[in-house]
Amino acid sequence: MIRPPDWTSKQLASDCCQATEIFRRKRMEEPLKDYVEAFDHYHANVEGLFKATVDLTRLDQAALDVLTDPKLLDAFRYLGGPPISDDDLKTIAEAASLNPKKLREDPDAVSRIVRVVLMGLDRRRFPWVRERREPNENERNAAVLASAALMAAQRASTKRRSESKKEQEACVEAAFLGAGLVKVPTRRVETVAQAPESGQFCAESLLGTRKADFILRLWDQRIMPVECKVSNSATNSVKRLNNDAAVKAETWKSDFGKTQVVPCAVLGGVYKLHNLEDAQRRGLVLFWAHDLEAMLDWIEKTRQA
Repeated sequence: MIRPPDWTSKQLASDCCQATEIFRRKRMEEPLKDYVEAFDHYHANVEGLFKATVDLTRLDQAALDVLTDPKLLDAFRYLGGPPISDDDLKTIAEAASLNPKKLREDPDAVSRIVRVVLMGLDRRRFPWVRERREPNENERNAAVLASAALMAAQRASTKRRSESKKEQEACVEAAFLGAGLVKVPTRRVETVAQAPESGQFCAESLLGTRKADFILRLWDQRIMPVECKVSNSATNSVKRLNNDAAVKAETWKSDFGKTQVVPCAVLGGVYKLHNLEDAQRRGLVLFWAHDLEAMLDWIEKTRQA
């Protein structure tokens, strides 16, 4: 069988630099439209929360109304410094659910949720709450603006990551189709026999116990799970590449056998060279979104074999 590419440090460094430069260019060209729209949306939500709670001075009395309104609940979670997620809020407050019906039936849970958020309240943004007084106009306006900006920045960042990954997946799928590979329905693959046929691929399917963005059957019958990874920082690359994709690669090789599966990752964005080298040593084959032709060339070589 033809071995997959094993890139040298020099090759990895070169592609790493190119991917970083592409990332820089895209970020500089990114419009402010998404952030501005998100800011306007969340500004209205924070204003709504302030109105419902009389500038946060009556959170206890208005708690049920706030927690059962999705827009107000979203703004409520951002009162903390730092903000608290839905899951963390449920866990820390020992609340079984944030479902409005469940909350209406459990007033004790409502009280615990409010206490949790007030314990972590951002004192810089909302100094008057701890001092048990009403805010002056400047304090109120500054708090609303800061909260809306915090929420908008978080949403814009999350949307950027999501859209970058979707864009990369679309490019990989288009490359597969352009190379004559055939897309088949998504499936659960628990044995080698359940994978697509040679020259076929399926999108986002469960391979053993871990999900892959694509599962492709190579021409020589091996299975090639593909993970699409976009990293917005060298630090973030550890999570995306080494703690996720490389771990999946080790799991798939263990479950299906080292000779039966060829795990690979298509990378875009910013990575550290030593993290790339570590992932490759652990059995993950690396390709780049800016050079999908390298992946297609190797796939074609498995046909010749």
